[in-house]
Amino acid sequence: MLPRYQRRSRRVDEAILGLYLNGANSRRIKGALAPLLRGAPLGKDAVSRLVNRLADEYRQWQQRELAALKIVYTWHDGWYPKVRIGRQRVRVPVLVTLGATESGERLLLDLRVAGQESAVAWGEVISDLIARHLGVPHLAIIDGNPGLRAALQHHWPRVPIQRCTVHKLTNLIAKAPLVMRDELIDDYRRMMYAESPSAVQSARKAFMRKWRMRCSGVVVSLEEAGEELFTFVQFPPAQWKCVRTTNALERINQEFRRRTKTQAMLPSDNAVLLLLYGLLRSGLIKTRRIDGWQHLPKWRANLSEQRTAA
Repeated sequence: MLPRYQRRSRRVDEAILGLYLNGANSRRIKGALAPLLRGAPLGKDAVSRLVNRLADEYRQWQQRELAALKIVYTWHDGWYPKVRIGRQRVRVPVLVTLGATESGERLLLDLRVAGQESAVAWGEVISDLIARHLGVPHLAIIDGNPGLRAALQHHWPRVPIQRCTVHKLTNLIAKAPLVMRDELIDDYRRMMYAESPSAVQSARKAFMRKWRMRCSGVVVSLEEAGEELFTFVQFPPAQWKCVRTTNALERINQEFRRRTKTQAMLPSDNAVLLLLYGLLRSGLIKTRRIDGWQHLPKWRANLSEQRTAA
């Protein structure tokens, strides 16, 4: 059942890593896995070897070449999990980049801890992606962080940017009186879920006209995002659901939180990276293809023709 010289199955090793990265020590791990280990020895050295092996895999993954992936879209966002540093519990930003290939598959491209979610930190992420030959994507979807936007404009000045429509709705709701919020949400969704570019623009004009009179703060917040909130209309309508929000990253983040909800905090910032990487590598967190991926080849061909003509 096991390869030569191997004492445990891969599933047991994954369980050991999961418990360790969630803050359990060797004694607790051995107690929790006693039915699986059946009295087999499990010392600190065995756990350390497993963690070091995963760390080595993560470093190799973080340095891998990206040119062969042929990434067309990227999603960027920052997460703030709790970690233990010394005797304090703090939230640290984890900068995450997700990409979609020509065949519509979503792949995690980069994952790192930063001191803060700033233009400098995001600039290091983009520089590293360039050094690994990612190429310039056809669209970058962001949550609206100004540092991220500045980094994208500096390194990829011609890349179209899509502001997340879900994040913007949250901002608009905060500007409206409580009694108007349901009506605001309905009007906003009617605008964003329109079926054609012309219908989106028509609903946008109606939204601006109505809410300028009812609550000017809502309109000011909407105008702050500008045309970047409506970049999605330049892409195939079948893909609008995927390219107008950062929900793909949010779903991964929710799954990560679900698997760590019983742990008040993680023991270190490295544990955050290794746990998330381990969950993705093992297939416990999965991503699916983007909607409308079948339209990508034809759309890219048309885009190349337009650029050649220009």
